[in-house]
Amino acid sequence: MADLLHHSPSFFKPPQNSTIFAIKDSAIKNTSHPLWFLKTLLLYHTTTTSKPHSFDDLLHVPLGTCLPTLLRNKNVSLTKLDRATNTLEINHVPISNPNIFLADKLAIHGVLAPFYPLHPQDLLQRGFDSVIPSPTCRSNGDAVNGVEWSKVVRSLSAKGYASFSLALHSVLDGIKKEYKGLGSVTVFAPPDLALLGYPSSFLDRAVRLHILPRRFSYQELTSMPVRTLLKTLVPDDSLEVDGVLDFVPGMVVSGVEIVAPDMLASQNFVVHGISRAFKMAEVTL
Repeated sequence: MADLLHHSPSFFKPPQNSTIFAIKDSAIKNTSHPLWFLKTLLLYHTTTTSKPHSFDDLLHVPLGTCLPTLLRNKNVSLTKLDRATNTLEINHVPISNPNIFLADKLAIHGVLAPFYPLHPQDLLQRGFDSVIPSPTCRSNGDAVNGVEWSKVVRSLSAKGYASFSLALHSVLDGIKKEYKGLGSVTVFAPPDLALLGYPSSFLDRAVRLHILPRRFSYQELTSMPVRTLLKTLVPDDSLEVDGVLDFVPGMVVSGVEIVAPDMLASQNFVVHGISRAFKMAEVTL
């Protein structure tokens, strides 16, 4: 497909902020296909959004999300995502060569095969809409449910973090309602959060301070520069990366050590056990 992209300006000019998924040459069996068919392939393997997607951007898109292509009314879907192994599939086709080309307005990734087996004769006889199936796309509501909050709550209790599990469960409805598009989270779980007797607003703020609206593995956290600010579910309160210090074995965030990194993990959440709760700003009860 590299040769096709090189000679394509005459019939294919991707718009700004495009992401192209270049098919491996060996997967295109017949290079003498008509130009209209090759253009169709390019359109179907090009997405356009507010900015081009680097491979890291794609790894943080929720599983099941659909990406609109340049082919009329056709989407492709993220069908497999594993951040631990940097594995990502679109329409069940692996991205084999990520970040072949990255620029401000264009990104190109290599894929092993077409997102759907297309043949010129089928397209001529039946049309795009009949030949290319539409994937099932995740809605915003699915994204909330996809965080698997119930699994987080149950697992925290089973791991010995019962007080934080209870606190999280008590404020969870409010979090789900306010953050309807939340696709992934990082949870810092303290061993004790004895706040159940406090006003609900204080408890809600305390729990939210321990949740980031994005999934960060321990390895990702340790790779961040010191003083990096981590946005929490409290809009005006962030955590700060202190890094790995000489006098403690684990990484430190806002003065608190991570003692059980990656304690619980799935595709859209990760839980790190911490030595104590983060300090909150002064709050008048």
